[in-house]
Amino acid sequence: MTDGTAEGPGGRAWDRTAEGTGGRAARRIGDRITERPAGRARDRALVGSRLGDPDPRQEGPADLRLVPPALAVWGAAALAVGLPGVWAAVATAGALVSAAALWAWRSRVWCLVAMTVLCCAAAGAASGGLHAADVRRGPVPEIAQRYGRAEVEVILSTDPRPVRRKVTGDHLAPEQLMFDADVIRVSSRAGPVTEVRTPVLVFVDPDEHLGAWRRLLPSTRLRFAGRLAPPFEDDPGHAALLWPVSKGPPPVVTGRPSWAQRTAGALRAGLRRATDPLPADARALLPGLVVGDTSRVPPELDAAFRATDLAHLTAVSGGNLNVILALLIGPPALALRAERRGLAARLGVPLRATAALGGGLTVAFVVVCRPEPSVLRAAACGLVTLLALATGRRRSLIPALAAAVLGLVLYDPWLARSYGFTLSVLATGALLTVGPRWCAALVRRGVPVRLAEVLAAAGAAQAVCAPVVAVFAARVGLVAVPCNLAAELAVAPATVLGFAALAAAPVAMPAAEVLARCAGWPAGWIAGVARAGAALPGAELTWPGGWPGGALLALVTVFVLLAARGLGRRPWTAAGCAVLLLLALLRPPSMARFMTGWPPPGWSYAMCDVGQGDATVLAAGPGSAVVVDAGPDPALVDGCLRQLGVTRVPLLLLTHFHADHVTGLPGVLRGRSVGEIETTTFAEPAGEAAFVRRTAAAAGVPVVRVTPGERRTTGPLTWRVLWPRAGPGPVTGEPNDSSVTLYVTVDHGPTLLLPGDLEPAAQRSLLRGGPPVPAVDILKVAHHGSAYQDARLLRVLRPRLALISCGKGNPYGHPSPTTVGLLRAWGAVVLRTDKDGDIAVTGSGSGLRAVSRLADRSSP
Repeated sequence: MTDGTAEGPGGRAWDRTAEGTGGRAARRIGDRITERPAGRARDRALVGSRLGDPDPRQEGPADLRLVPPALAVWGAAALAVGLPGVWAAVATAGALVSAAALWAWRSRVWCLVAMTVLCCAAAGAASGGLHAADVRRGPVPEIAQRYGRAEVEVILSTDPRPVRRKVTGDHLAPEQLMFDADVIRVSSRAGPVTEVRTPVLVFVDPDEHLGAWRRLLPSTRLRFAGRLAPPFEDDPGHAALLWPVSKGPPPVVTGRPSWAQRTAGALRAGLRRATDPLPADARALLPGLVVGDTSRVPPELDAAFRATDLAHLTAVSGGNLNVILALLIGPPALALRAERRGLAARLGVPLRATAALGGGLTVAFVVVCRPEPSVLRAAACGLVTLLALATGRRRSLIPALAAAVLGLVLYDPWLARSYGFTLSVLATGALLTVGPRWCAALVRRGVPVRLAEVLAAAGAAQAVCAPVVAVFAARVGLVAVPCNLAAELAVAPATVLGFAALAAAPVAMPAAEVLARCAGWPAGWIAGVARAGAALPGAELTWPGGWPGGALLALVTVFVLLAARGLGRRPWTAAGCAVLLLLALLRPPSMARFMTGWPPPGWSYAMCDVGQGDATVLAAGPGSAVVVDAGPDPALVDGCLRQLGVTRVPLLLLTHFHADHVTGLPGVLRGRSVGEIETTTFAEPAGEAAFVRRTAAAAGVPVVRVTPGERRTTGPLTWRVLWPRAGPGPVTGEPNDSSVTLYVTVDHGPTLLLPGDLEPAAQRSLLRGGPPVPAVDILKVAHHGSAYQDARLLRVLRPRLALISCGKGNPYGHPSPTTVGLLRAWGAVVLRTDKDGDIAVTGSGSGLRAVSRLADRSSP
């Protein structure tokens, strides 16, 4: 070999220079020289620069022959798993008959292609139909249909993982675990034991054995008694839902996990221990980045990752595997050449042994990171590529992706309906097809090569995946591309150092902790990018959901891409579009008010529509407000405060610790300066009170208890605490009756009474033994307008406006027609968030007016 050339097939030499003499690029030196335009050669060289210089054994025109069969298998399997067995069999037979009918024209190319596609569709339909029939067959679905009990023996398919806790009424749902499992033996009551293989979804309610359940590993065999129920309507992959009988004996382990799973479990546990000393975000995120362990990721950080479309970083995928294999074999484009790189080349490991070692690492990667859809896709593509490397064939990633899809869907047809698998395949396909073309176009316009590669990759993945995200999430992320670009800087170091900590933990925990600390810095950067991006007012755009919404977004994306092609020749138009995008992201309050009319000018009080809960806002100056309660959902209260233009909260008052008033606390803290949090004196329920203290401590916000009778002033606001009073706890010992009750006056504005969720006993006490309660302009009706109101208090207050915060279709019948009728009978205009949405109040006296998204009403 000489400088600038490399040996090709048959001893021929290939030129590796981007341009030849006279501005033309020479392809082959020797028997025959094929020339191509210099610009095209330069684009190919630049686009391939990350993986090494282009080489004929590595590069070539896209090979799409496996794409139609893969799509046929995918589509047929997706349809078949949702069909009755008879229809799946009919579809399979129809595809085979159609393929046989084309046999007479098999000499024609189009006919062979059609026959191949039909045969693959038949295989996909057959696989999907058989797997769906397995789910529906046997005694487990029958017992589930009658909500019966059974003694079962199961094999765990996944790790137990926590269920995201939701607010149920005024409490957080109890902590639960869930995992996938296969029932292998089942007996109902005193009936015979039946051997089956039926997939179920297991939910474990909190009890004294929850810790033992949490430590279980995949492949463990368990025997226990449980209750079965039909599966969720949108989950055809499980035959039943299974709950172990609570308050009973612990499950009996009838089979230990496999050696591979025990080893993987020890590695994952070691990584968690190594990350224990890290700051909260890095401690939660690093195991997710490395092995997909998201058990520590708090809901608010998870929401930030979803809002910025960075959730793929914690769904371990091809990026992680690429980093590992790149360390072993170096740039794949150089793997077949004498100047190949990587650890294997430095250690003198032969090429085929290197491919075999890479295959072993890939299998270990799947075991440690668990066979999630994105992991399986990445592993299958990697194995196909390694096979090409071992056999000396040209590396072509599009056929590798198509082969991976075809094989995986045939093996597990439920992947054909997997949201994660779909996004993983689409993103990878975009990187292989659209990304290089966009990169070349950017390079031609003078963008540096490295920056062009990153921009093209992030943009292509976002353009292709956004319509699918809209189908299931009904939103569009406007900050996805910049956030992915910023996070990309830290992904590789966090992954490499994290895997080093993972490997070191079993043998040298101090070294693993040092490595984890180093990995914690880039992991913290990624978490900071997610939080900063999610804090932007325009981070997300609400979009129609379902397939129509996805199709609409796909059309809009195509239109935007076509329109963007000409922006390079119109710099002023491009600058204008950039400014509009920036305004859409920042959404200055003045612009938002001009565009939407919300919030109304001069508003003094607002009630946020947060569902079945409370979150109200008192204007304290430009961009500043006192917030009373945080509602049940961080996203809803955060969105309401953004729309009101609130960036500073000198005081957040939590009237009591019920979940529908405090669980949204992370949303108030997100992207805002909060001075302090003031709470009631009765710290019950204890779990929610601990949640408030823990969340506030993580944000560095002090928590103080309200002082009975205290008076405070902030900006135009002055308020007095009417309840609780000094002395023993609440009247009934219930959290509702400990609600902090405020009498608020606004300079040149209305007067308000904010009674939290006070019940009638405390309302009656409010009228006795203390300062007199004056009439007010605005009443925040207690306890979501329930029927439990003291009529005498309402008569004394005689509000002009009565505002009720309640959730649409709530199961408690809030607000009570009796309460609404009583308020109206005494002259109040009643508005409610379940019908009127967000509500804001302007003016005072006879000019008092309530404005909402759906209504505009003045006081009498």
